[in-house]
Amino acid sequence: MKIANIPLYNFGNGTFMIIVFAVVCVALVAALFIFLGTAPKKNDENEENKE
Repeated sequence: MKIANIPLYNFGNGTFMIIVFAVVCVALVAALFIFLGTAPKKNDENEENKE
């Protein structure tokens, strides 16, 4: 009987997918902060009614 040297689990593909998922999550959070940071400030409605 020949014993095959086959690993029980290959970490290569799984590690790559986790890294891609982490990069996408960081990019989405960064885009959210950029979007919220550049939103124009809305004036209070009470100030507009006083004029």
